[in-house]
Formats: sequence, structure tokens, C-alpha cells
Amino acid sequence: MSDTQTPEPKLYAAREPVFPRRVSGKFRTLKWWIMAITLGIYYLTPWIRWDRGPSLPDQAVLVDMANRRFFMFWIEIWPHEFYFIAGLLIMAGLGLFLFTSALGRVWCGYACPQTVWTDLFILVERWVEGDRNKRVKLWNAKWDARKIRLRMTKWILWFLIAIATGGAWVFYFTDAPTLLVDLVTFSAHPIAYTTIGIMALFTFVFGGFMREQVCIYMCPWPRIQAAMMDEDTLVVGYRSWRGEPRGKHRKGANADQLGDCIDCMACVNVCPVGIDIREGQQLACITCALCIDACDDVMDKIGKPRGLIDYMAFTDEQREREGNTPKSVWKHVFRPRTILYTALWSLVGVILLVALFIRSDIDMTVSPVRNPVYVTMSDGTIRNAYDLRLRNKHGEERPFHITVKGDPTLRVQLEGSIYEVVNVPADTMKIQRVYVMAPPGSDAAKSERTEFRFWIEDTSNGDRASTDTVFNGTGK
Repeated sequence: MSDTQTPEPKLYAAREPVFPRRVSGKFRTLKWWIMAITLGIYYLTPWIRWDRGPSLPDQAVLVDMANRRFFMFWIEIWPHEFYFIAGLLIMAGLGLFLFTSALGRVWCGYACPQTVWTDLFILVERWVEGDRNKRVKLWNAKWDARKIRLRMTKWILWFLIAIATGGAWVFYFTDAPTLLVDLVTFSAHPIAYTTIGIMALFTFVFGGFMREQVCIYMCPWPRIQAAMMDEDTLVVGYRSWRGEPRGKHRKGANADQLGDCIDCMACVNVCPVGIDIREGQQLACITCALCIDACDDVMDKIGKPRGLIDYMAFTDEQREREGNTPKSVWKHVFRPRTILYTALWSLVGVILLVALFIRSDIDMTVSPVRNPVYVTMSDGTIRNAYDLRLRNKHGEERPFHITVKGDPTLRVQLEGSIYEVVNVPADTMKIQRVYVMAPPGSDAAKSERTEFRFWIEDTSNGDRASTDTVFNGTGK
């Protein structure tokens, strides 16, 4: 047995910093547009106004935690309507499955918040420190006045972006102009400052320092996406059968035996996660397609056809190796799996739209008071108590007439009123205690349980809503 032992593999490796080179092309342009649109939506949406009347907030998108409601332009979601939010989350999940099955990690490469803010931070870094070579040189240089100045400038700009990110987030939960004044005058609630601080910290660290590590080690999606993809999924890949053997020298004796790849490392130098796409599919690849732009630019310069690195499917590899034409993009995109996801996504959307348009502007839930179950009055009348939660979703006060239907002997009495009508304020849920009474000797009084139905009617327009419940009698 040899005395020489194989060293144990390290379970941790220090991060190798990645300095992506600037690149131009159709995919880089697409990423710029998506960044501008998504950041614009995120930062500007809380400032959009929407007139809902004098009794409602005029912020277009608002998560009103105090009143437990969600406003989105003309749509108002109440707590008992949380199924709308659940439906939107299901649609988001199905949409992610659909895009992943068709185009791989296209969400990660273009629209994921981590990608968008990392792109923004790299843009600032490039503006302050220069392109890739200058940033690498600065990274390896000793600390001096210039390096400190450049680093501090970059970090301050990152911090301002991070603060704006956290600030925009809290604006979604209260009136944005009012909160801005409170924040500037230091009169806002401590929760607002704490939330901004936490969001700013995560943005600053994730977008500025961790970057690709979030995608590789922290995000679960790279591990999950394999279940969404198959051999027809379009992913960024390298045509090794065309590029190999690679070589830099094109004028030597064996130059005609070389592939199209000149080993210029352009695809590696532009990659935001620092991988070499020529090594095949990798967990770290976010399918941003910047390597396609870089490679196409090089192919144009050396007079070779584009597409050495491109979106492709595994099913086309053998076809191309044999010199045949690959399938069209649409045949890859529209196949049973993606059609199924599209159908499910559309079905959930249609259900939500139908539910949104058929929901009533008035609503009611009934909570029987069961302590005690019933009360026997001095004249022998049996009385049950109920708490009715009356919801008026209109922008003005509405009168609700409360009645019961079932046993004809049952009658209604409202606590605090001699009438059967209660006024519910605009866009409010009001709790009204209601007593239902059965005269002595009636079937409802003698039966242990009698089913009946509460009805409310908006007397101003005739809208009605109902809820079934039970009246408890003596059972003897």
C-alpha cells in the first residue's frame, strides 16, 4: 500500500470573480429593452393614480394591508376573494413551465429580478471602472487612492439603486406620495425604514457581490427545470461538429482541417456566470444568449456563417451532423407538452375572468353565535343570534334589507334597530348582529335543527345575495 494518499476533495471553493465583457447584438438589445420595461414598471407603478371615488384610495396598484384589500386599477380583491391571487400564482407557475419547456431558462436569462438588477449593477460597474480588461486590471491592482475612489463611487451608486429598490417596494403598501414625505421628514413608521433597509441590503449584496452565485447555489430553479425540459426544448448550445477542432492559426499547413471556432474566448468573456458554453449544457447557464451575440460578431469578422453558438434542440443535433435541415423553430415551440401548458394556463385565466365578471357587488357571510346555542325568551320564544358580515363593494353607502327564507314562522330582528334595514358604508364590511326568533310551539322552536337562508337586498338597485345556515331549537 502506497504511503502517498490522495488529498480529500474540497467541499468549498472561493468565488472566482466574473467580469463580463461588453457585447452588442440582437439578444443584448432585447435584454436592454426588457430591463428598461421591467424596472420602469417596478419603480413607476406605485405613482400611477386611479380615480375610484372619494371613499377609496387613488393609487392604481395598492396592497392595503390595513383594510386587507388589494387594488389593481379597476379591480378590487377582498380577503375572502384570495382565490384570485391564488389563481394568478398558478398562472405564473404554468407560464414559467411553458416558457421553460419551450425555451429553457429564458426567464432566468431575461426577466428574473436577480438577472435584471445584476445587469444594472454591471452596467454601473462598467461605466465607473471600464470594460472587462480594465476591471480585471483594477481587481488585481494594489489598493491606492484611485482604486479606492473608483470602488467607493461604484458602491455609492449601487447603494442608491438598492435604496430606490427597497423604497419602491414599500410604496406598494401605502399611498406613495404620502409615504415619501414621511420618509424624507423621518416621520414614517419604523417598519417602513426597516423594510427599505432589508430590501436595499439584499439588492446591494445579491446584485453587486454574489451575482452568479445566487443563480448557481441559492436558486432552486436550475434543479427543477430539468422536469420541464425535453429533447425538443430550445436551449443555447455550441455546434461542436462545426466548430471542432478549434484553433487560432488559420494560415498553417493544417488550417483546412480546423473547425470554425478560433478559440477567441469571446463567448466566455461575455458570459455573466463565467462558463464556457462549448463544454456543453451546464447547470450554471441562464440562457441569456449573450454568447450568441459575441460569437456571431466574430463569425462576421472572419467570414464564417453565423450560428456556431445558437438556440438549438438536442433532436436537431443528429440531423445537422448528417447534413440535414433541422426542424423549424415553431415545431419545437408548439408540441404536445407546450400545448398542454398553454391550454392549462388559458383555462385558469378564463376561469378567473369569468369569476371576476360574475361576482356580486354585495356579499355576506354568516357566523352563528353558539354561546349559548339558543335563548328561551320569557314568552317561550326561541332566539338564535348570528353575526352577519355585510360587504358593500360600491363607492357609496347602500341600504341592505335583511330577511330569512325557509320556515315561515321565523322572523328577524336587528340589534340596535327596530327595522330590518341596515346602512353599510361605501366599500366597507360591516358586522351586524341579527336575531332570528321562532314562536313557541312552532316546528322551528321544537326541532333540533332547522335549515333556512339569509337574504340581503340592496334596496337601491335590487341586487341580492344569500347564505344558508341553521336555526337551533329545543329538540323536544
